[in-house]
Parts: sequence; structure tokens; C-alpha cells
Amino acid sequence: MLNEEICKVREKLNQSILNEDNYERIYQISVELDELIARYYRRLLEEEYSKC
Repeated sequence: MLNEEICKVREKLNQSILNEDNYERIYQISVELDELIARYYRRLLEEEYSKC
């Protein structure tokens, strides 16, 4: 699910930071993580609104 994807990308980002990868790689992973988190919250809001 989306939660698992978020955890995997978060771990990928953390590892990239620890490895001191170049800024562009860290930034790309960070953007990917942000997009996944935004999708997660969008789904939560959609579920809440569908209950009304």
C-alpha cells in the first residue's frame, strides 16, 4: 500500500543522506517522498468527505 511505499522511500532518502550522495539525488528522492505523502493525505481527505 501507500504506507509501505512511503516507508521505503523514506528509508531510501535516509540512506542517501547517510551516504552523502550528491544533492540532486537527495533532492529527487525528497520530492518523490513529498509526492507520496501528499497522495496519502489526499486519500484520507477523500475518504472523510465520502463519509458525509
